[in-house]
Amino acid sequence: MPSSFSLVVDRNVNRIVLGSMPGVVSLQQQKYYAHAQNAFWRIAASYLNFDFDLPYAMRLEKLLDAGIGLWDVAGYCEREGSLDSAIVSESVIVNDFEALLERYTNIDTIYFNGRKAEQLFTKFCKRKVARLTCMPQLIALPSTSPAYAAMPYSEKRRQWSVVYAN
Repeated sequence: MPSSFSLVVDRNVNRIVLGSMPGVVSLQQQKYYAHAQNAFWRIAASYLNFDFDLPYAMRLEKLLDAGIGLWDVAGYCEREGSLDSAIVSESVIVNDFEALLERYTNIDTIYFNGRKAEQLFTKFCKRKVARLTCMPQLIALPSTSPAYAAMPYSEKRRQWSVVYAN
């Protein structure tokens, strides 16, 4: 059963990007968005002015310096391959967003990397999180995954600009 990676966050983070669950290549490399064709790091690098070939730890630092955290909605799930459509909904165990948002009260916006992340959060987490005194804004963005080929990179980049506008 695949499991998500550790939360990438610090006290400076005021927004967080949530994926659904890392794909096979990311799981093998133990890095968020590791697939060479995933647009996430290329988009981040273009807005935060760094070389997207930087070592992984430095790319994470660039995100944190910009106030952006990373995590996945699912902490664990059953899935064959990398496609979000293969996630077995009944197997999903979500990460603890109540604890996250109670501890990191600066987080005012959650961005979903793709519809599946948004759907999982809405199904399993939204009601619990809504009870918190400060509910973050929830914004769905197009998946940066190469599996979402219907939208060209330029349009994905344009829509993702909202993450980096702060």
